[in-house]
Amino acid sequence: MPRSAVSAALRNNASIFAALGDETRLALLAELTKGEPQSIARLTEGTRLTRQAITKHLRVLEGVGVVRSVRSGRESLFELQPKPLVDARTYLDHVSHQWDTALARLKAMVEAG
Repeated sequence: MPRSAVSAALRNNASIFAALGDETRLALLAELTKGEPQSIARLTEGTRLTRQAITKHLRVLEGVGVVRSVRSGRESLFELQPKPLVDARTYLDHVSHQWDTALARLKAMVEAG
């Protein structure tokens, strides 16, 4: 993979991880994994947050591509977009493999030494 593509993938993953670094946004994603698009009013139910606060968090998630809004009449419904999360998971699996390999080499050196 060209260096520029790797750099772009790293920036994209960093943005996703930054967006997921907030417990409110993680809770919103958990709600959206239930399958059906949900309104801001519905996502606000049972929380102590305002609609404006929920909207702000949803816009952050939308900005990194993990949710999208669709118009339904006068309201916006938000739905999960799993592909960026799958891509981030693939990246984490790659990093995990690198660490496993490095630790195996260290173990072999220690045991040989």
